[in-house]
Amino acid sequence: YVPSALCCPSRASILTGKYPHNHHVVNNTLEGNCSSRLWQKIQEPYTFPALLKAMCGYQTFFAGKYLNEYGAEDAGGVGHVPPGWSFWYALEKNSKYYNYTLSVNGKARRHGENYSVDYLTDVLANMSLDFLEYKSNFEPFFMMISTPAPHSPWTAAPQYTKSFQNVSAPRNSNFNIHGKNKHWLIRQAKTPMTNSSIQFLDDAYRKRWQTLLSVDDLIEKLVKKLELNGELDNTYVFYTSDNGFHTGQFSLPIDKRQLYEFDIKVPLLVRGPGIKPNQTNKMLVANIDLGPTILDIAGYDLNKTQMDGMSLLPLLRGDKNVTWRSDFLVEYQGEGHNGSDPTCPGLGPGVTHCFPDCVCEDSYNNTYACVRTLSASWDLQYCEFDDREVFVEVYNLTADPHQINNIAKTIDQEILEKMNYRLMMLQSCSGATCRTPGVFDPGYRFDPRLMFSNHGGRARRFSAQSL
Repeated sequence: YVPSALCCPSRASILTGKYPHNHHVVNNTLEGNCSSRLWQKIQEPYTFPALLKAMCGYQTFFAGKYLNEYGAEDAGGVGHVPPGWSFWYALEKNSKYYNYTLSVNGKARRHGENYSVDYLTDVLANMSLDFLEYKSNFEPFFMMISTPAPHSPWTAAPQYTKSFQNVSAPRNSNFNIHGKNKHWLIRQAKTPMTNSSIQFLDDAYRKRWQTLLSVDDLIEKLVKKLELNGELDNTYVFYTSDNGFHTGQFSLPIDKRQLYEFDIKVPLLVRGPGIKPNQTNKMLVANIDLGPTILDIAGYDLNKTQMDGMSLLPLLRGDKNVTWRSDFLVEYQGEGHNGSDPTCPGLGPGVTHCFPDCVCEDSYNNTYACVRTLSASWDLQYCEFDDREVFVEVYNLTADPHQINNIAKTIDQEILEKMNYRLMMLQSCSGATCRTPGVFDPGYRFDPRLMFSNHGGRARRFSAQSL
């Protein structure tokens, strides 16, 4: 799971091992702290790659998309190389496949539109293979390869543009239905969707798959190179994403940044020493756990960090009697413009990312925080919006895996109070306090009097203004 279903906050969580309210990256803009000078000063020196290099003696390699505003002139341009990287090949700004600029160890390198030398996924593959060929064999290594694929503009390699012609977006029970009893932003989506919207999202779904075929090629080349070098059996490989994506659920054409499973749940595959093949672990794992896990592998004392996450190493090795979390926090701060969106003037100010048929994917008050709980007794999500009505959404995913029915008004009041209190705790947590027992853990203690004291205030709000 990701604690925020948007590129920059999620990538910041991977790098820092922290929830957004602790790393303060709230959206994809410089004003939202995405690759800002404040981020560079306060968070970058303590990312897990910086610790790997400085404290554990690792040679470190980065290639691909870093943070959406990386390379912005107001934040040092492409000359800025974050601490912790021995080799740095970072994409300027957001996702592209051709006609982009890379920062090569702080020097700008421009690429055009010749497939054989410029297609970004292949360029990243070749740079990664070069690193494995020429790196020092006397130091351990860490690589972070961050392909923009399958991000828009979904430009497939020429040999894959005809692939998956019969593939379309999944038609689950929440596809192209009205989001009744949900936040107003979901309810405003036009149902049923227009034929043009459905065609658009199906086409995007196919193109995303096509771009991932080049990612498959990249991974195959890397694994074969590690095997050829005699290093595969002694190397951990993690494969994951920074956010999910919706394609027609609740009549929202395409985007992310919503609180539902299709946006916050991502794949995580891991192979490496001591990990048995073909096993699946159902524990609640979040991307804030990746940094602590990699530092743990490197032998670093996690108590010396300020990270909110936990090391997955005991889970990966199949250790028995592992104490693990039963819940985690999801938080997002909506983006919105003061003026009306020109494509949808009737909706008034505050909305953004609108489609031609006036379905808007975000708004300034699409600001929410959730507790996602998974225990022996409950598979539950509890969410509060920071808006005038303090709108609440609750889903029992055991009975309703596609989150169609908001049960906030029918669920037991005591559970609501406990979840509200737990949300308050998580929104003010830091480090070890983010790992305390959840509502359905035997060790959980609930004192309703604390809900009305000054302990943490009401659900904590984080905003760009507070940075």
